[in-house]
Amino acid sequence: MLETSARLLRLLSLLQTPRDWTGAELAERLEVDVRTVRRDIDKLRNLGYPVDATPGVPGYRLGAGAALPPLLLDDDEAVAVAIGLRTAAGGTIAGIEDSSLRALTKLEQVLPSRLRHRVSLLHSVTVSVPGAGATVDPDTLTAIAGAIRDRHRLRFDYRTHDGTTSLRSTEPYRLAHTGRRWYLIGWDVDRGDWRTYRVDRLHPRIPTGPRFTPREAPEMDLAGYISRGVTTAPYRFSARITLHTSAEVAADRIAPTVGVIEAVDQHSCILRTGSNSLDELALYVGLFGFPFTVHEPPELIDRIRELAARFGAATP
Repeated sequence: MLETSARLLRLLSLLQTPRDWTGAELAERLEVDVRTVRRDIDKLRNLGYPVDATPGVPGYRLGAGAALPPLLLDDDEAVAVAIGLRTAAGGTIAGIEDSSLRALTKLEQVLPSRLRHRVSLLHSVTVSVPGAGATVDPDTLTAIAGAIRDRHRLRFDYRTHDGTTSLRSTEPYRLAHTGRRWYLIGWDVDRGDWRTYRVDRLHPRIPTGPRFTPREAPEMDLAGYISRGVTTAPYRFSARITLHTSAEVAADRIAPTVGVIEAVDQHSCILRTGSNSLDELALYVGLFGFPFTVHEPPELIDRIRELAARFGAATP
């Protein structure tokens, strides 16, 4: 059995997880009886922690208070936070680099040596390559997240890939991060359809619009919908190509922001991708390193034939 002070810290750590705990569950985790759990809950309340009791089956959770309680992390959680902060320092959200480094410095100062060694080891053997993706303003992300949470229509100025700007009105549904760019998925009120927008190209207008009743998701496979929306829909040419390799090998070579891969059998798969340039499509697919067959668009087929003839004529 843990000593009282250690048990209180363990109890506080359990209550910080986003769920309701019954007295019996807490007693089992702490290896005490339910009466001891009740006394420990009262001790936490006397120390100023707002432990709420849920109705019905007796349960407990840590409520929001005026003061921030100590954040208790287990070993894996602490390492995950440290790695996340270090990644955020060189990520795609503008203006949080310094804040992330300050927070990481504070965390590393209090990490036990065994955990500090794990974090330092990973950092010492990792090379950070700056990404080519555009950064976004954290205030923009916050404004979008607030509109999604409060179910308010979001109005924003949107710049398309050709540089034109227009006013859009949407019922925002979700934010998506592909690792390179941020996207907003929402119902476009004027166009009457679901749309995917690059967050770095939009500027929210304040105040937001009226409240709305959420619609059903565009697809159950929201990740697949986003991938198709950012790889084919925005472009002039949409390509369907058979890759004569397994879907696993293709997925290891092709990022989900480039194209959608659908397995056919163990030796082939379908790639759906898009571009505004036929030459870009032809050269990109040709550099994958495995055989392929182009099905559409017909313009791409013709362009590949032209390029093949040109390359053939260029060799003795």
